[in-house]
Amino acid sequence: MFVHPDEDTRTDGGFQGERAVLAGYLRDQRLTLELKCAGLDAEALARRSVEPSNLSLLGLVRHLAGVEQYWFRQVMAGQDVRRHYRSENEPAGEFTGAVADPAVVADAWTTWRAEVAFAEQLVAQAPSLDVTGDAGGAEGAGGACDEPMELREVLVHMIEEYARHNGHADFLRERIDGRVGQ
Repeated sequence: MFVHPDEDTRTDGGFQGERAVLAGYLRDQRLTLELKCAGLDAEALARRSVEPSNLSLLGLVRHLAGVEQYWFRQVMAGQDVRRHYRSENEPAGEFTGAVADPAVVADAWTTWRAEVAFAEQLVAQAPSLDVTGDAGGAEGAGGACDEPMELREVLVHMIEEYARHNGHADFLRERIDGRVGQ
């Protein structure tokens, strides 16, 4: 186990109301990502899974920072911002640039936390989960978004995105030091 159950900050449910349920489960998935990466140095965080994959825990943190940015800043808030870690020349930059450098690790966590804070504020201040965002066909994390999307659908998508990648993180962490998920 990663942490003693008395020290686990995840809630495991008990939420009341649709917004609280969706935001709460997303928060717990975000906390799970942090838990999977806890206590590792830059070298361990940047360690790749197996050839030819470029998947690493650090790459997942950088990727999820970009996913947060895309769905909450670009789709829901309509901001025209330059994507984190990606470019036309480096479409997988969040993974290929995940190198064993403490500055790269610090930047990834700072960027991810800033995007999470933005998303949490957007969700908290939204008048309802019916509000829509529209990417106008922009290519995002997981494909093009051509139709307006309700905030509730974005929240469900984000829970799914984290759950999938936290599964990857389980295997990555086990390969690094033998610790298995909880």
